[in-house]
Amino acid sequence: MSGTDELYSRALAVLPGGVNSPVRAFRAVGGNPFFVREAHGAHLVTTSGERLIDYVLSWGALILGHDYPAVREALTLAVKRGTSYGVTCPAEVELAERIVEMVPSIDMVRFVNSGTEATMAAVRLARAATGRDLIIKFDGAYHGHADSFLVAAGSGVATLGLPDSPGVPADLARLTMTAPFNDITGIETLFTQYGDRIAAVIAEPFLGNAGFVPPIPGFLEGLREITKAWGAVLIFDEVMTGFRVHPAGAQGLTGVEPDLTTLGKVIGGGLPIGAYGGARELMEMVAPAGDVYQAGTLSGNPLAMTAGVATLDVIRTEPVHEKLERRTRKLVKSLVGTAEAIGIPLTVGHAGAMWGVYFHPGPVTNFAEAKETDTKRFATFHRAARQNGIFLPPSPFEACFVSTAHTDEIIEDTIERLAKALAESTRG
Repeated sequence: MSGTDELYSRALAVLPGGVNSPVRAFRAVGGNPFFVREAHGAHLVTTSGERLIDYVLSWGALILGHDYPAVREALTLAVKRGTSYGVTCPAEVELAERIVEMVPSIDMVRFVNSGTEATMAAVRLARAATGRDLIIKFDGAYHGHADSFLVAAGSGVATLGLPDSPGVPADLARLTMTAPFNDITGIETLFTQYGDRIAAVIAEPFLGNAGFVPPIPGFLEGLREITKAWGAVLIFDEVMTGFRVHPAGAQGLTGVEPDLTTLGKVIGGGLPIGAYGGARELMEMVAPAGDVYQAGTLSGNPLAMTAGVATLDVIRTEPVHEKLERRTRKLVKSLVGTAEAIGIPLTVGHAGAMWGVYFHPGPVTNFAEAKETDTKRFATFHRAARQNGIFLPPSPFEACFVSTAHTDEIIEDTIERLAKALAESTRG
């Protein structure tokens, strides 16, 4: 038994499925998961010695790559001052100030420990503000694993073939209505029928847990107009897109501003974090300023705050997004060209440093179309990519990411390796 197999056997004995998050189990692509020994820049090194160019990047959190010097140095100093206080520290204020400065729709922000916590709290706040119970989410969107969101969810749920999760009460699920992404007519219909009961629409501006699905022209604008007309709260879940596709997130890229925004990933510099923020009048409803209760022992943890400040200081003062966009566009364009040359139906899209692949001729504008991707071919491609030194998300329903550590040379190297992987995937 190899060292990796032995580790996995031990993991299966003490962790459900041997992992702490379902997609990590590699069931959609075959084989057992690998274990990481260390990571630096654009590369992971496994316990068996594989060196892989990483396009998962802690599922989008590491916009500066692994082990970024400024983040590491800031954390080293922070650890010496203590790892958790349970009371407010200066870094909480500093990170909040940076987020408020960078995201025009956010006047105030509350830090939590995960994206799931952020979306739960944002929906609770929307319900309190409107006095209504119903929410609308989009098919294939994943907003964390709270009960209200595990209805027509994407990502791990889709990968495992589970339409919804056992354990979600039917009465609670009935408070969540769903519509196809990019279908503004469907949203208009729901509001016509239930508008005086709808508290919020929650949307990933770019659907990233169903692969990568961009909004069609006018869709986000339509959401903004409809929610405003009916007095509902528009929530953008920017846990994935926040600071990744633009310095102000997807709302900065599209020009559409929501009432509430949820954040995570990038703002923690690789440490566990979440946040929700919005207009002052909404956020001052949150305890202790108001009556909407939400709390957390490790919220505002000094290590996560410090890593977040160090990360945002880089991306708000240096033109990193221009390089990320250019490099991602080049990678995506090359994949499409290679696929066309060898006759593989492939749809690839991107926004900023976020991209995704469907083995499907396209277009892909919603989750139903995303599910038409050839999942068997993706699995073959994923294995071939890994054999050629590239780590892609082990699911056909997850987005990929580029970091500042992915230099022009690494992108060129990746293009060559993925061309080989595409060719090899045609041989099964």
